[in-house]
Amino acid sequence: MMQSVDIAIVGGGMVGLALAAAFKDSDIRVAVIEGKAPEQSLVALPDVRVSALSRSSEVLLRNLGAWQGIIERRASPYRAMEVWEQDSFARIEFDAQQFAQPDLGHIVENRVIQLALLDQVQQLPNVSLFMPARCQTMAIGESEAWLTLDNGHSITAKLVVGADGANSWVRKQADIPLTHWDYGHSAIVANVRTEEPHDSVARQVFTPQGPLAFLPLGESNLSSIVWSTDPSRADRLVAMSEEEFNKSLTAEFDVKLGLSRIEGERFAFPLKMRYARDFAVERIALVGDAAHTIHPLAGQGVNLGLLDAASLAQEVMALWQNGQDIGSKRNLRNYERWRKAEAAKMIAAMQGFKDLFAGDNPAKKLIRGIGMSLVGTLPGAKDEIMKRALGLKGQLPELAKARTKGLV
Repeated sequence: MMQSVDIAIVGGGMVGLALAAAFKDSDIRVAVIEGKAPEQSLVALPDVRVSALSRSSEVLLRNLGAWQGIIERRASPYRAMEVWEQDSFARIEFDAQQFAQPDLGHIVENRVIQLALLDQVQQLPNVSLFMPARCQTMAIGESEAWLTLDNGHSITAKLVVGADGANSWVRKQADIPLTHWDYGHSAIVANVRTEEPHDSVARQVFTPQGPLAFLPLGESNLSSIVWSTDPSRADRLVAMSEEEFNKSLTAEFDVKLGLSRIEGERFAFPLKMRYARDFAVERIALVGDAAHTIHPLAGQGVNLGLLDAASLAQEVMALWQNGQDIGSKRNLRNYERWRKAEAAKMIAAMQGFKDLFAGDNPAKKLIRGIGMSLVGTLPGAKDEIMKRALGLKGQLPELAKARTKGLV
């Protein structure tokens, strides 16, 4: 069966569904192709893959109608952040009240975000969902692209969007080169129960082995951890008994919240920086992890991807309303320049952070301590950092700008 659409989005995760939902008030015909339908039911223990949603992402999801679905399922606001370095005086704290904010962000399971967006997309008459279905072939013509799916369907589209993750099939089919490097770390993710309550504070300690973050979840003593360390050590930690792992984790976290005990499974995955040479070529655009991946130490990966989706939708809508070709590379240059610049700034910032806290040379530790103390005391310095963390700096798409007072 052949179906003709205007946009085919390959990937029905958080970013792909956000892009589809962004066309809710248009007559643009959209197809979303996703290989795996998410499990609808949530169990008591949260998933280990979570995201720290910034204020701009919250606003975007509100404007897409998905925020209520997130809150009704499970979301954990955090009111403060503590960042320190092990064995030095380097330390900085942020509190939502200091910035007249209700919170600094929300820790939300990736699947919860996906499900809330799926609720919205399923209601749209201009969106066709192919889930589960996988692309088998893609051919690019002068005015359209052809996709064949493993369920026997074929789709033609003026624009194909790769929203299919770090190992993007679309990017590979289009032979788009990738700049990449290995961060030399793997990240361990797990749910952890602590003796003492987290008080809705996100905490991160920088150790000589790498950063360890405790992200507060809905229960007062339950957190999601992201523990970055060298791959061989990560493998050993994952293979340890629970008792050994708990001891290592508690010590690494400076016994900050008392004894830490793992609950459920733990996973490790390698951390790599990826940056596609092109975010747009003829008939193809890339968003989210298909275009870029960054170190998770500031939790900005999904926020960057959601802004990609909103930015691409904004550019495509403008082209559509002016009767222009939405799949022409020339017409997609604004999107590419916009998002490549934002991604490059974030990649550079994350690399700078990682380099700054690498190593335990006493002189370097002294510089880090003085630097963090200055940031904490210099007028406006903390405000500037917080605006970036909240996602309120840079060129924001319209969907990420508050339409009601009190959100920013």
